Amino acid sequence: MEAAASPPILVTGGAGFLGSHLCERLALGSQPVVAVDNYHTGHVENLAALAPLPNFTATRHDIRTPLELEVHSIYNLACPASPVHYQRDPISTLVTNVTGARNVLELARRTGARVLQASTSEVYGDPQVHPQGEAYWGNTNPIGPRACYNEGKRCAEALFFDYWRTYGLPIKIARIFNTYGPRMATDDGRVVSSFIVQALRQKPIVIHGDGEQTRSFCYVDDLVDGLTRLMASDSEVTGPINLGTTRETTMRELAEIVVRLTGSRSVIVHAERQVDDPVRRQPDIASAKRLLGWTPTTSLETGLERTIQYFDKALTDSCSSVVAGADAI
Repeated sequence: MEAAASPPILVTGGAGFLGSHLCERLALGSQPVVAVDNYHTGHVENLAALAPLPNFTATRHDIRTPLELEVHSIYNLACPASPVHYQRDPISTLVTNVTGARNVLELARRTGARVLQASTSEVYGDPQVHPQGEAYWGNTNPIGPRACYNEGKRCAEALFFDYWRTYGLPIKIARIFNTYGPRMATDDGRVVSSFIVQALRQKPIVIHGDGEQTRSFCYVDDLVDGLTRLMASDSEVTGPINLGTTRETTMRELAEIVVRLTGSRSVIVHAERQVDDPVRRQPDIASAKRLLGWTPTTSLETGLERTIQYFDKALTDSCSSVVAGADAI
């Protein structure tokens, strides 16, 4: 008699920037992996290298609709993550965060699967505590233009803990700080991708505000390592756990590094500061170090060099496609 196939690891939002990198890491193991995505901001091309693998499957699905499958464990990454994308359809963003989280939790409850929620540093809002530790409740604007994402993620965290308290569901919550790397969309509006694209195109690099606001940039490989460690951690480790680098970088410093690494002639200009844009952002990762044995190892310069190489090729390929299309007319 043939042995029953092992249930897969499910990654929602699996065709996105972060989801596709996570799928690549998971597909190296023996457990089958299923990526679901509605391709609202994810791209089929992000999973192209995984398509031939026998233990990997990609399926179009919107998690606002319940999923019917057997699963081993679940990583819930489904939600637009850049302000440009999540503010484009704020109602959809909020519903994805809340209804999507409930559907994932119900699937986990039915199958007994361990489930990890990809939350965000945005739950801290414009913080009045620095650096931000997990015990800090945050300083958010619940009715501002970023609330569809911030408050949606906060509500999802609340749902996860209510399912843990009510049903004993094995949950994990990761609060992800600014992550960057290859496969970021060229038009996603995040500061790393925007600065790199502007520099490669020799256009002015636009800083919103005075350039003194800070972020802590974590390279995608390090972040994926943190997620997999959290999923594999002891059952009593529920989180929230901050995942990010402790190097705090101003927007002006980031712009200057990008100009230097690209060899660009771009000049730095300033525009009006965006609404509810946090002034400072830096994680306290003591919990991740203690409970997961995790700390990021990729320097900002090394990560940016790899990301610039990706964007350089992506922009070149895009230009080549436009020229080829024009020739065909």
